[in-house]
Formats: sequence, C-alpha cells, structure tokens
Amino acid sequence: MKWTRVLMACVAAVATGGACADDAAEGSGKAAIIAALGLQPHVEGGYFARTFQPDHRPRVATPAGPRYTMTAIHYLLTDDSPIGHLHRNESDIVHFYHLGSPVKYYLLHPDGRLETAVLGPDLAAGQRLQLTVRGGVWKASHLPSGEYGLISEAVAPGFDYADMALGKRAALLEAFPQHADIVRAFTRD
Repeated sequence: MKWTRVLMACVAAVATGGACADDAAEGSGKAAIIAALGLQPHVEGGYFARTFQPDHRPRVATPAGPRYTMTAIHYLLTDDSPIGHLHRNESDIVHFYHLGSPVKYYLLHPDGRLETAVLGPDLAAGQRLQLTVRGGVWKASHLPSGEYGLISEAVAPGFDYADMALGKRAALLEAFPQHADIVRAFTRD
C-alpha cells in the first residue's frame, strides 16, 4: 500500500509541474514505480509489465500465427537503464507518455529515413503525448536525462516475442550506413 501512496504522490507532483523526489524512507521515484507497477527488466532495456491482453476475444490470424487483437504494457526507462535498444516489431504500436523526464525516440524507416520524436509533457517545446510506430520500423528509445520516464504501449495485433527482432549492429550498419552514429549508440553488439 505504501508504494501506491508513493506512486500517487509522484503522479500528483508531476501533474502540478513538479517531479517525484527521492525519499529515503520510501525509496526513490523509479523504485516506487517499479514496485507499484510490478515491472521487470525488458530484453531491449528498461523495465516493463504487460497490463492487458484480451483473453475474452478470439485471436486474430497473422502470417506468423494467431495473436491477441491488442496488448498493452507499461514501459519505464531509468537513469541506470536509459536505452531501449534498436528493435523491430511486426505490429503497429502506439506509445503514450505518462510521467517523468521526456523520452526520445529514433525511428529507422525501411526507406532509410530517420525520424525522431520526443514523448514528454512540454507540448510548447514540441514534445508529444502520443507516438505511433508502424510495424516494420526499427525503433530505439532513450532517456537523455532525469531519473526515469514512464510510458505505456498499445500493440495491435498483440505483441509476441516471435514478432520482435533485436537489432544486430553489423546488419543495421549495412542497411542504414547513413545513420551509423544512431546504430552504434543504440545497439549492444
């Protein structure tokens, strides 16, 4: 219950223009969020928890097999895990900003185009509350500063690890030589 109070205090602080403060008795803002939302480390970096899958609906047919119509997760980048490494999903994904510092996205489109976007609360500075990434686009996310950035993702058709590929540096450098700095910064190998 204390983690719920801490998370709600964080939500209230951010809503009024403040930030979640470290609190030695309760744990830091990121620790409170990880605990309150039951987040686990994600293979691409950061932390996540699946929050929805429609078990009450029939699955939809995809070329890779049946999938949920949609799934949703919470996703958190932190100062100790600030990168969601380049990866590609077959499904379309809508990202929603919630709390904390802005999160920057790098999108490498199949035609070679680089697109960037920042999810965050400062709309006047061009930050966005929502970002849609089509299936087949390579995507990396980054927390450039701050303790954490919390978003959610809705994936349709629903996420399945079989539909996700983590970027391999050599292959991505070959495919996107014009974006070598991005590829090197956001791949592990």
